[in-house]
Amino acid sequence: MKTQHFDIFIQAPRERVWATMLQSPTYEQWTSAFCEGSRFEGSWNAGEAIRFLDPAGNGMVSEIAEHRPAEFVSIRHLGMIENGQEDTTSDAVRAWAPCYENYTFSDERGGTRVRVSAEVFGEYEDMMARTWPLALERLKTLCESTH
Repeated sequence: MKTQHFDIFIQAPRERVWATMLQSPTYEQWTSAFCEGSRFEGSWNAGEAIRFLDPAGNGMVSEIAEHRPAEFVSIRHLGMIENGQEDTTSDAVRAWAPCYENYTFSDERGGTRVRVSAEVFGEYEDMMARTWPLALERLKTLCESTH
């Protein structure tokens, strides 16, 4: 498994960037870079279950490993969801699960630096390397246009 790193400077306060990144409807807007119609079900609270889904209901089953509001979020991905069925035990899933996706928010020059560290596997490496920068640009646009 490989860890990819991405970051972006956003001219907006940390609290606004954090809220825009994690709350509906802006979450769905910036994550549309990965899949149009992306959404989450569940809670961003530490220890809570969360599911990341496409319009057909396929996606990932995860939990929030750690959450310090407006500072740090760690998502522990545990398995896949396909055709409404959660898979956390197959050989294919056990080859990579758990894997982590972390967001760090820090003050910088009157704005916010967002750093993403994401463990990726197999065929997803190229797609994530291409898509994360697009998604972060969408987040930046949303944060800087929200007042």
